[in-house]
Amino acid sequence: MIAMLVAIFYLMIFRPQQKKQQEQKAMLGSLKKGDQVVTTGGIHGVVAGVRDDVVVLKVADNVKIEFSKSAVAAVVKAEKASS
Repeated sequence: MIAMLVAIFYLMIFRPQQKKQQEQKAMLGSLKKGDQVVTTGGIHGVVAGVRDDVVVLKVADNVKIEFSKSAVAAVVKAEKASS
């Protein structure tokens, strides 16, 4: 009985959380120049560069901000990368 409750708890709580973490990690790993993203702080911008654990976002003309990759909450859409 207890084993069944633990199994249900695992399937309803831990497994979805692990899946979400894997999806977030894959999304961060696939960031590229030109992607439009939103940070955890709500800042919208276009990826101007990616290196190691840092993402450079262009938020306005001549305004670029560096963020930790983990601060990127979502990719809104991918734009054409400009050269």
